[in-house]
Amino acid sequence: MSPVHVRAEPGDFAESVLLPGDPRRARYIAENFFEDARLVNEERGMLGYTGTYKGDPVSVQTTGMGCPSASIVVEELLQLGVKNLLRVGTCGGYNPQMRLGDLVVVTASTPLDGTVQKLTRGFPYAPAAHFDVVHAAHHAAENAGRRVFTGPIVSTDLFYDPVEEPQKMWGRLGVLAVEMEAAAIFTLAAMRGARAGCLLTVSDTIGVEITRISDEELKNAVDNMMALALDTLNALN
Repeated sequence: MSPVHVRAEPGDFAESVLLPGDPRRARYIAENFFEDARLVNEERGMLGYTGTYKGDPVSVQTTGMGCPSASIVVEELLQLGVKNLLRVGTCGGYNPQMRLGDLVVVTASTPLDGTVQKLTRGFPYAPAAHFDVVHAAHHAAENAGRRVFTGPIVSTDLFYDPVEEPQKMWGRLGVLAVEMEAAAIFTLAAMRGARAGCLLTVSDTIGVEITRISDEELKNAVDNMMALALDTLNALN
């Protein structure tokens, strides 16, 4: 079956792909970090580009928001021959030691969503990042002198969560942060024999109150994350 939503042909995407949620971020990555970037997908505004970084082929593809959208994109990328998937996004930080702009290297993601449950037919499952990706990302961050947290997160269906003070429960369990796509990406990669990981910038700290990062601080932090993400993918080649 040919991909329906990622309208590309085998060979259009590199074996290693960055996965931001926002199409504007995908375009920004391609224009500012890739050499010889070309547009390879624009179906439904879900922009995808392929170029090179430090001489190695690399791609970026938008996933949209939430596990259902991300699962469609990842499934079709895998059909096109992609081998390494690295989500790059933002998160709400639960750990009280976190500061805005900190980096999270994700080891696993609790699936607080419906997509993973459907994929696993309801069996208990622990979606985890591939060790190779975690290892490469952690060392890339250390070598760059970045302030980094390495550990588990939670992927949720709800951006506006009605639960009061969720950081108390998740913090007690050692969960670092919350986002919306990683659990499905990890699950599908494991099912299809690919390698997946996730790097996140802390855009909000969640405690008694939610504190949001400024636009300028977010841009700088994400730029730094992108350089580390690309070095991580290069290390997997």
